[in-house]
Amino acid sequence: AFIGGGFVLIAAAWKVLYEAQRRHELATTGPYAHVRHPQYVGFVLVMFGFLLQWPTLLTLLMFPILVVMYARLAHNEEQESARRFGQAWQEYALHVPRFIPRWGARARS
Repeated sequence: AFIGGGFVLIAAAWKVLYEAQRRHELATTGPYAHVRHPQYVGFVLVMFGFLLQWPTLLTLLMFPILVVMYARLAHNEEQESARRFGQAWQEYALHVPRFIPRWGARARS
């Protein structure tokens, strides 16, 4: 379930991000209306699923390292987005959480 759900989230987010980048716009629809980094959330879900499926010392050690690396990458991308999109990014970031969606709350974009 984690692996499949993660891949579905990655694919759904990729389509939205591709279209936004093609139009030189900020991605704020689809999965991006709920979290700012849905592809990274998807990758973490996939990794967690593999960790549950095949728990080894290597996967136990690598999982937290990869999660930290994705979190740092997300932070760097947010700094770039803030420079590129200015106030639109600030408004988006104010209402949409970075990784964990607010259940029952809708983003205002």
